[in-house]
Amino acid sequence: MLRGLSATFKDMQLERLALIGNCQFSALVEDTGTVVWCCLPRFDSDPMFSALLDEQDGGRFLIGPEEEGKAGVAEYEDNTNILVTTFRSSTGAFRVIDFAPRFQQYDRNFHPTQLFRIVEPIEGTPRVRVLCEPRLGFSKAKPTILAGSNHVRYEGFGSQVRLTTDVPLSYLDGRAFALTQRHHLVLTYGAPVEEALAPLAERFLVQTRRYWQRWVKHCDIPPVFQDQVIRSALTLKLHCFEDTGAIVAATTTSIPEAPKSGRTWDYRYCWLRDASYVLGAFRLLGQFDEREDFVRFLLNVAGAHPDLDLAPLYRIDGRSDLDEHILTEWPGFCGDGPVRVGNGAARHIQNDVFGEMVLALSPIFLDERFASERSPEVLQLLERLARKATSVVGMPDAGIWEYRTEWKPQTFSSLMCWAATDRMARVAARFRREDEPEFRATADRIRDQIIAKAWNPTLGSFASTWGGEELDASLLQIASLRFLPPDDSRIRATVDAIRGGLAQDGWLYRYRNDDGFGRPQVAFVLCTFWLVEALAATGRLSESRQVLERVCKTLSPLGLISEDYDTSSGRLWGNFPQAYSHVGLIHAAFAAAPAWADVL
Repeated sequence: MLRGLSATFKDMQLERLALIGNCQFSALVEDTGTVVWCCLPRFDSDPMFSALLDEQDGGRFLIGPEEEGKAGVAEYEDNTNILVTTFRSSTGAFRVIDFAPRFQQYDRNFHPTQLFRIVEPIEGTPRVRVLCEPRLGFSKAKPTILAGSNHVRYEGFGSQVRLTTDVPLSYLDGRAFALTQRHHLVLTYGAPVEEALAPLAERFLVQTRRYWQRWVKHCDIPPVFQDQVIRSALTLKLHCFEDTGAIVAATTTSIPEAPKSGRTWDYRYCWLRDASYVLGAFRLLGQFDEREDFVRFLLNVAGAHPDLDLAPLYRIDGRSDLDEHILTEWPGFCGDGPVRVGNGAARHIQNDVFGEMVLALSPIFLDERFASERSPEVLQLLERLARKATSVVGMPDAGIWEYRTEWKPQTFSSLMCWAATDRMARVAARFRREDEPEFRATADRIRDQIIAKAWNPTLGSFASTWGGEELDASLLQIASLRFLPPDDSRIRATVDAIRGGLAQDGWLYRYRNDDGFGRPQVAFVLCTFWLVEALAATGRLSESRQVLERVCKTLSPLGLISEDYDTSSGRLWGNFPQAYSHVGLIHAAFAAAPAWADVL
């Protein structure tokens, strides 16, 4: 560490972070030019850079100005996941270009475990600092450093790690130097770069730019909220682990849901529920490869569970060894711990997951564009999931919110069981006609049970649990799932009751009751997007657009969204970026937007 160089950031904020990646790994880059979080070689690996959770000794990769802690202006190149951060000072200006290569090569997607950083002067003779300080994962041990002729090797990792650069190696210690030309740096995990660096970096930059811009061009988007939808689409894509088809909930662990709340969780895994929501968003966008990849992942997971006793979440390779433990030597985000690795929710029973899997798979059999994806194996899995859903209706479980208190029959879980049988009835009508009456009758029976057990006349709403008296924002999905006809008074009443009872400064809490960690202190971002959808589904398009317009004004400067929002401070909290939240924005935008025919 350079003498006199402070090892702390003053008030790290999620709003100042950008996400880059390539569907193999990702990194968070602060507007100071610092990589503050990066797990290699994949999302659920130990972090190589983790100043996000330990500002003192977590490790970082800095390319920034001479003035310590000075923020630049960070922007994404249009319709890409390429980040450009511009710095200005009394000596000049320069920019840092950050990206992870991704493009088509030999008819395959090329996504090496390589982080490229390009720094170039744009005015005057700016002075810059470069400092790469990786750590050996959660041990925080420092690797052995060996210098070559044009690279630095870091030893102690599971594979070779090398920083190859045309910056003089003498300038990599954090001391400022005059930037007089364009320089290139690439951090590699595994096979190092052996060819000329500058032309390689420039070629990879051009091809990566072309890949993302072409991908966006093939997305369907609504006529309004376009920038927000495009950024959310690009962000969701970076949550997909292409190797297995898994989709992670977020790329981080242990960012608190609220200050001093103790609600810190590890989200670097594949929740089956979250993945199904992501696939729904990709369907709206007209992107379908992700679902085909996820089906492979789901078939692999289901194959290990003949009785379909699925866990709510898995590692991105399908394993379920996710015992949760606390790292006592880690201070946490802004010193606000604890830092957790693993997730105890893997041992939960969450019965809604069967319905969400049916919703994810049923388009294969209901949309003729996907006829080539149909197989007896997928149809059999769909039927088994629907029957499993039937068997768990009304059973106590942890539910969508993963309660760590006494489990009760969660209304939302039963709602998703109804959705499983309802959609299976539609599939059976085309491919298993002899089974359609059974599934249709089962769906009707489950709907009647939910109405009898969960409708609370005093609340004027469906309650969170059977026979309960609490509101639950997840039940806003009753409208979009078409559980009852859109003109049924109980649909509108439920939307109004949830909006009135869970709102805070125009945002929605998920619930108000004690969940084992006290009562929630912040709004859950996705719930407000669900409100937008529900308002649109009940014919209140003007209201839905007003809510969405207000929410979009509070997004981070780069359009990224975390899990939670503190309405009192206007700050984002929770793991970041959160796939759930970006899914919600996409669904809300499509629901609230006019048709293209009404605009063009």
